[in-house]
Amino acid sequence: MASLDDLKKRISSVKSTQKITKAMKMVAAAKLRRAQEGAEKGRPYSDRMNNIILNLSKNINDKENAPKLLSGSGKDEVHLCVVMTSDRGLCGGFNSNIIKKAKSYFQKVNDQGKKIKIITVGSKGYDQLKRLYENDILEKISFKESKNANYFDAEKVGKIIIEKFEKKEFDVCVIFYNQFKNVITQIPQEQQIIPLKTSEGEKNSTIDNYEFEPEEDEILSNLLPKNISTQIFKAMLENSASEQGSRMSAMDNATRNAGEMVDKLTIEYNRSRQAAITKELIEIISGAESL
Repeated sequence: MASLDDLKKRISSVKSTQKITKAMKMVAAAKLRRAQEGAEKGRPYSDRMNNIILNLSKNINDKENAPKLLSGSGKDEVHLCVVMTSDRGLCGGFNSNIIKKAKSYFQKVNDQGKKIKIITVGSKGYDQLKRLYENDILEKISFKESKNANYFDAEKVGKIIIEKFEKKEFDVCVIFYNQFKNVITQIPQEQQIIPLKTSEGEKNSTIDNYEFEPEEDEILSNLLPKNISTQIFKAMLENSASEQGSRMSAMDNATRNAGEMVDKLTIEYNRSRQAAITKELIEIISGAESL
């Protein structure tokens, strides 16, 4: 049985931890609102850009000479996987869920006899993948210095991807991130950005009839690189909101668990103290009777 002094120290330590987790929960809640607004505002823009590209691609007559970012390299042998996680921990299963989704994709590609290459955006993703996939990781990118998700960081990642595609280092590019639904729920996503893959909703949507000037090919050659950066930026915004929501939930659970532990330790402390007092009283009474 732990001594009274040890129990006192443990109670004090857990209370200090509880104060920290409560403060982290409040900070995450404050950051979540702005991050959630950013994610919700980014969705219509990225979806609309995809729809415009879809409209343009439908009007291309010479499919063979279409931009490669749209049509792909014509092969499906090397898959570049951009795994987007956070640079900070203490956010529950946020990073683990993305890594689990990515590993499932890696396994599927490897089973088909194809090759994977990996770019990690966020240090936590690299930390979890380096043990099994260190030889497949081409780049490890971290934006620890950036306070918020921004387009300039997304553009840096987009340029790296386009540069590697132009050098014919891969055929297919897929990004992995968490889509924010609410504080409790974040949904891991797998989105193909090269060649551009339309979703079921976009396939079934009505194609608007536009007259384009200049020609579709010329517009697409300028729009497709921007679209890659835009989709990465959207993923960053979704990740930012998901990270804060997951951290808020995790810190709330930690605060409640710390409170329960304090209650248990306090009961144990009181019982031990009562037992010690009872023992001392028995010794005093026994000593008095012996006289």
